[in-house]
Amino acid sequence: MTTSNLTRRSLIASSAALPLIPLAQSANAAAPMLGPSTTKYNRFMLGNFEVTTLLSNSFPRPDPHSIFGLNVGAEEFAQVSEAANLPTDQARFFFTPTVVNTGSELVLFDTGLSSTDITSALAAAGYSPDQIDIVVITHMHGDHIGGLMRDGTATFPKARYITGAVEYDAWVAMENEKFNSNMKPLADKAEMIDPGNSAAPGITAVEAFGHTPGHMTYMIESNGQQLLIAADFANHYVWSLAHPEWEVKFDMDKQAAATTRVRLLDMMAADRIPFVGYHMPWPAVGYVEKHGKGYVYTPESYQLSL
Repeated sequence: MTTSNLTRRSLIASSAALPLIPLAQSANAAAPMLGPSTTKYNRFMLGNFEVTTLLSNSFPRPDPHSIFGLNVGAEEFAQVSEAANLPTDQARFFFTPTVVNTGSELVLFDTGLSSTDITSALAAAGYSPDQIDIVVITHMHGDHIGGLMRDGTATFPKARYITGAVEYDAWVAMENEKFNSNMKPLADKAEMIDPGNSAAPGITAVEAFGHTPGHMTYMIESNGQQLLIAADFANHYVWSLAHPEWEVKFDMDKQAAATTRVRLLDMMAADRIPFVGYHMPWPAVGYVEKHGKGYVYTPESYQLSL
């Protein structure tokens, strides 16, 4: 009889002598369901700048074909959606303001649907409204200016404001209620700029007219790296990127918006520039590649965290 056999027999005998413990005693009750959840912010470095995207709100929206692809039939919309594994009865909308810390100023791009949304998202990311030095408004749709005011008082008490001159003048002429209540009272603290102008060192306005009359995106540049704060030039990662010619309900000049989409997508694809899309799937940072007549969206994985 070998030593190994004695060892095995001893172990078996010892195990048999131990009392049996029912498995049920190791888990007294099932863990409670906690419900769907996600993070409220995503932070990364771009050169010497710190960039934080904020999920200020998100919710489903029924019948996406009533919003996207207005100039194509239901069959084509369904085929494109099915190929991308997307349902056609509803879509999820995301609202993503962005904070850029340049090291000397804290710059907020757009403000979400309400002051409650933006202050909650800022708090989750470790910021307070009175820390914001500059608020840049890419355009005047309600989901971008909704957080500017709280009960008639400015949400960001120490901030100055920057927006497009063409955009501001166009909305003055429209007599829009949300614009009149949220943006117009801040006009004396606002600087109206044109494409090519600087909003702050390393932050340059880029013309993106079409979605609204003076809609602008902003190129962020630091230490040789670039990122486009792309706002609403494209509002869906498939229905706007794979088919930039598809008309979108919220584009005020649909032909100009389509032309802008192609121009900006071509630039980002050619130069491999990442972008923050206000309505892209959270955390709203990605790249684009040319694919036939359209483009493919690739979410950022770890490229900006190296």
